[in-house]
Amino acid sequence: MAVSTARIPPSKGIPEPLTDFSQDIAEHLVAAARELGRAAGRLRFSPPVAHVYNPLDYAWAAHEQYLRKFARAPKRVVFLGMNPGPFGMMQTGVPFGEVAVVREWLKIEAEIGRPRREHPKRRIQGLSCPRSEVSGSRLWGLFASEFGSAEAFFERHLVVNYCPLVFLEDSGRNRTPDKLAMAERLALGRVCDAHLAEVIRLLRPQWLIGIGGFAVGRARLLAGETGPRVGQILHPSPASPAANRGWAVAARKQLRELGVWP
Repeated sequence: MAVSTARIPPSKGIPEPLTDFSQDIAEHLVAAARELGRAAGRLRFSPPVAHVYNPLDYAWAAHEQYLRKFARAPKRVVFLGMNPGPFGMMQTGVPFGEVAVVREWLKIEAEIGRPRREHPKRRIQGLSCPRSEVSGSRLWGLFASEFGSAEAFFERHLVVNYCPLVFLEDSGRNRTPDKLAMAERLALGRVCDAHLAEVIRLLRPQWLIGIGGFAVGRARLLAGETGPRVGQILHPSPASPAANRGWAVAARKQLRELGVWP
């Protein structure tokens, strides 16, 4: 099925300055995420994509809770991922949302629904999912070891994903956004770029850190010359031999060399 030709409505402007950080930033981020989910959900994708999951729809309650709990003020550092993993945000609605981390460290509890068309090999089990998302476990494990509590980490940091959608092939294999057809990538990019621009405008980060090559490429495009400084850390995916040789040590070293962490 081809990409829908419906015109994607322009992103709504965010009023500045924001005076009540505790309420206005969270409210605007929630509204922006809701708009991202709706706009991305209107897009259509062709084979080999067979199923598209939108956690900003069926797992909205958890994502909204994440933003309202941890995104109430400007952040010094925003970490940017690519799109949801099959046992992370796809299950929990939280970026890199490994189930145990979401329940025990972030202390998020929410009812998770189901997408309209589920792949039989990729059922949504929500916060009861027994599988661990290795990327999420590594990422949040680093933050927990560095800062101790979630509250200490989120005082100056936030984690977001560039794309909210999960793309599955007939086999159940995950297909990443960079592997989509060109027209589909462009349509998706317009929606996701508009949202990321609003995130930057609202949170006013000093640093935008791409988790992996795809994310840092989008970060550089959106940051421009007057935006936040852009850096990159190694993606924590178990598919990466480099990540499997000691991801936390490598990522901490990269962040310190950049000057993001002391």
